Amino acid sequence: MDWNYANLWESVAKATPDRAALIHGDRTINWKDFDRRADALAQAMVEAGLSKQSKVAAYLYNGPEYLETYFAAFKAGLVPFNTNYRYGGDELTYLFDNADAEVVVFHASFAEMVEKVRGRLPKVKAWIAVAEAGHPVPAWALDYDAIVARAADHYEAPWGRSGDDLLIMYTGGTTGMPKGVMWRQEDLFKALGGGANLLLGLAPLETIDEAGQRASVNAASGEPQAITIPVAPLMHATGQFISFGQLISGGAVATLVPRRFDPAQLFDEVDRLGVSGLIIVGPAFAAPMLEVLDANPGRWPLPSLRRIVSSGAMWGLENKQGLLKHLPHIMLMDSLGSSEALGLAASTSGGGAAAGTAKFATGPNAAVFTEDGVRVQAGSGVRGLVAVGGHTPVGYYKDEEKSAKTFRVFEGTRWSVPGDWATVEADGSITLLGRGSQVINTGGEKVFPEEVEEALKRFDGVRDAAVVGVPDPRFGERICAVVDFIGDKAPTLAELSAHVKSLLADYKAPRELVLAPVVRAPNGKLDYKAIKAQAIEALSATA
Repeated sequence: MDWNYANLWESVAKATPDRAALIHGDRTINWKDFDRRADALAQAMVEAGLSKQSKVAAYLYNGPEYLETYFAAFKAGLVPFNTNYRYGGDELTYLFDNADAEVVVFHASFAEMVEKVRGRLPKVKAWIAVAEAGHPVPAWALDYDAIVARAADHYEAPWGRSGDDLLIMYTGGTTGMPKGVMWRQEDLFKALGGGANLLLGLAPLETIDEAGQRASVNAASGEPQAITIPVAPLMHATGQFISFGQLISGGAVATLVPRRFDPAQLFDEVDRLGVSGLIIVGPAFAAPMLEVLDANPGRWPLPSLRRIVSSGAMWGLENKQGLLKHLPHIMLMDSLGSSEALGLAASTSGGGAAAGTAKFATGPNAAVFTEDGVRVQAGSGVRGLVAVGGHTPVGYYKDEEKSAKTFRVFEGTRWSVPGDWATVEADGSITLLGRGSQVINTGGEKVFPEEVEEALKRFDGVRDAAVVGVPDPRFGERICAVVDFIGDKAPTLAELSAHVKSLLADYKAPRELVLAPVVRAPNGKLDYKAIKAQAIEALSATA
């Protein structure tokens, strides 16, 4: 059986053509039109000169066009990939060139940036622009809306489609150039649970047709349609991959119209649509959500909301407790994983009780190994790297060296080892320490920033925190905390250091403090490169 997302979504469209698939403000695109619009776009891409497994860039904000672009690429046997819309000209040029992009679908507000780079990208055969208010389609681009408005029959390229067709998820870029994670569609589908849906209590799919059968049964049951909002950008694996699963189950994906995150507008939309699930990335979204709920107790009971899923950044205990105080009926699902390693571990909070920060139950295909490949035993106290086996990516696109470092063979099995360090507790659960690439070496002691960051966030008034190493002539590096606080009284270095020492070893306490907003990427992850530069500049100014 070939597990290809185009086949799966077409099955749902056939079974429930009039049900909502995509919602964006006042716009609703039903499954029949989602399918037809993607057919038209797929045909236009192939007519532009693309061939089997040509690459298609989605340079887009969240909206129906994002998922339509992916659906079209899957239909035509092409390879879609994500684009960080905050990239500058050199970064965009590198990304599109590295990916061998032949079509770029972009929001017209990016036209000025595209104009700067398109002359350096001769491999791109077509630029397709999505018009926006105040941003018309430039003369050198094709009009997205005109393309998808065409009448179109079921489209499949001459070379067909299969479960071997790729999707590329570009990751990184804050500590180096981005890497393209190559997922076979069948491997991605199975790594994500084979069509299972925890919210609806659905088992994994066994046939392509069952996607449609399941959607039809859900529609006939009279139960409200499951609607998920990816609050995190669809360019991030968390929002994108979970949205894929929502569509397979016959649900709808709603995207927010405002491009600046406003928790009050989010809660209004959840209430208006009867949304059942939200997708976020840790504190970048969860902290302002809690602040708005605290400021407006009882305003949003949100009875339809059943779960909030987070991945990509550690989610603090105090924040979980606060959200559950306001919304005791929901489940908070904290997933440990990355673009190249799905299903490492998970933590679930519900019934008003929150699971501790960085405490996870490992997934069925996950384990912890030392750097030389020895499995870490429960309760040993030994630090190791979290790894996941089973269905894993092919590797990094055009980068055999980095692929060999991440995709390794332990115990005769291929594992994805993205670099997250952890210890294994006596009960088999793991305590996440952090990503090895960010570790701070201070006087020979290794400090994982995430551990210190979570301790800092437990100090009253700390809204967000990041920890980086800054140069030190004696110890090599010293720990600097960048802290964003709320309230009238700013915390002092002495207060924060004492607080951290009360929770962790003394050498993990910050030696420097910068009070400033914490820099995060649009996907909610800390931008450690920018934060370190920010800290060094601030400390130099006060030296």
